[in-house]
Amino acid sequence: MEPNDKSETKFIDERLPVKSKLAYGFTNSANGMLSGLAIGGAITLFYNVKLGLSEELVAIVWLAFAFWNAINDPLFGILQERTNTKIGRRIPYLRYGAPIYVLTFIICWYPFMGNSQMALFWNMLFVLFLVDSLYTLIGLITYTLPAEMTLTQQGRSNLSVYSIYLGAIGMIVAMIIPLILLDETPGVIHPFFKPAMIIVGVVAGTIMFAASFFLVENEYTRTEEPLGFIKSIVETVKNREFLVFEVSNFFYILGYTTLTGAIYYFVPYVLGFSGLMASLPLVLIFAMIFGFSVVANHYVKKYGLKKVYIVGLISSSVIFLLLLAVGKFTIPSLIVIAILGIGFAPVALINGPLMSDVIDNDELLTGKRRETTYAGMNALVTKPSISIANAIFLATISAFGFDNLVATQTSQAQFGIILGFTLIPAICLVLSALALKWYKLDGPEWFEKKKKLNAIHLQKEQGYIAQLQKEGKISATYQKLYKDESESTK
Repeated sequence: MEPNDKSETKFIDERLPVKSKLAYGFTNSANGMLSGLAIGGAITLFYNVKLGLSEELVAIVWLAFAFWNAINDPLFGILQERTNTKIGRRIPYLRYGAPIYVLTFIICWYPFMGNSQMALFWNMLFVLFLVDSLYTLIGLITYTLPAEMTLTQQGRSNLSVYSIYLGAIGMIVAMIIPLILLDETPGVIHPFFKPAMIIVGVVAGTIMFAASFFLVENEYTRTEEPLGFIKSIVETVKNREFLVFEVSNFFYILGYTTLTGAIYYFVPYVLGFSGLMASLPLVLIFAMIFGFSVVANHYVKKYGLKKVYIVGLISSSVIFLLLLAVGKFTIPSLIVIAILGIGFAPVALINGPLMSDVIDNDELLTGKRRETTYAGMNALVTKPSISIANAIFLATISAFGFDNLVATQTSQAQFGIILGFTLIPAICLVLSALALKWYKLDGPEWFEKKKKLNAIHLQKEQGYIAQLQKEGKISATYQKLYKDESESTK
């Protein structure tokens, strides 16, 4: 029996209302706006081209920043697992962390330590440390909630469609605003840019706060005794599938970060687009991702997550190599960039659900639900890959003579931008696909384990409901409802 067979949905009741799917999608959108700007390529462009911080010092900032991520993500992830409040383990961080997140985001665009190279260096490093701490607290939640909200591969890929369509709004905002308001003119900041950052921050924070009232958690997980800090780390690295996935994810994130960061250099300095025209390549990419995410979701039902994901990675790598060949030519470049969106559609759709399966496997091994622990340990690998990607790209364009003090680059510098924009992701995506050869959470055997996990969830839910009724906190009618649902899914 195939893992994506229709019978998969017969034994599992996802019980996920549309409003919760929408809330999750909008939360991803808001988080994507803030993180895409403050931890994406926009802040690199802002400090490098607009404030004049050298490529070498910006690269050092990103490498130093990687050490902080190595500490805060696993620590915050385990901390969230040990949280137990009336409104949940995850929701409090989202609801009450959102306003603080907004303030740290706005600070990023108002440097206050001076204009010298070292002052800008320390300023950029400080604001990255600050905003990433809040991004970590909230990003751990948005990355892993699908593992708690749904169980089946079909359910998770369906939730990912909501995440992609609504979340892409945030990503588009995060990428188009810098392309329009941070043009290639050195040292000149558009008068609308900083006010725009304030508006983006307030809107995103409001969305996250409001969405927190509609997201759902498995309430019974709050009654589980969490693992100790050291034991939690040990049990995580003992999960073989997690290690395999992390090798793949490291290279995927490295390639994806290069794409989203280098495009700020490729569009103005190579294609020569500015103003509204600068948004055209992104519109093409996301239009294709939108359209083909539904197609990719269809193939997930037929072939499973792993196969479709690998096809997406390999296809994207080939398309990047094609872009390397035509990067100097405007119209061919735009055509290839549009095709790139087709390749990335299944990758964007499936990365999260693959991680959710890793977390399910951990529950079979430890008996615990540890979503944010895994998100934190995942970030221990992927956050350094973000820093490394930015450093490699900056080193590449610097080696080819990029000059952040001029608006028009030499042919050699333009080639360096094209090379960094295309060849690095092409290599990384192939390596990511190869690593998944050893990923085993796929096929009939994994499907049978999913059935076992569903039975465990039902047992935990029944125990939790019975305890609440014993304490007078839930009606017998509500308990019967859960019992009837459990019987109907057997």
